[in-house]
Amino acid sequence: MASTVTRKGLLHLYRRLLRSCETYPSKNRARIYESIRVEFRENISLDSESEKAKKQIHIAYQGLGQLHQFDGRGSANFSVTLEQNPFPKPDTVNQRTQRAEEILDEINKT
Repeated sequence: MASTVTRKGLLHLYRRLLRSCETYPSKNRARIYESIRVEFRENISLDSESEKAKKQIHIAYQGLGQLHQFDGRGSANFSVTLEQNPFPKPDTVNQRTQRAEEILDEINKT
């Protein structure tokens, strides 16, 4: 994303968002589509160099990336890595051994 965004570039971003939204697999697709339209209309008068406009543009590009994850254009690199033993057993052997030693020490003291 360039630091200076032209009106033509914003129009292109807007169209890409709407097209990507059309294939988004969700029952809320219509609401998402409409919210994209409303956000762009509300912010049309912003100066593209203002901080608020830059933040909104950044959010729009993030949203586009998220939408692309579901239409086959995003990176399809799904991997899951687990630790070798994600749920280790508590160290009960050492706890038992310590308790047994404590009992033996108490017996030996008396």
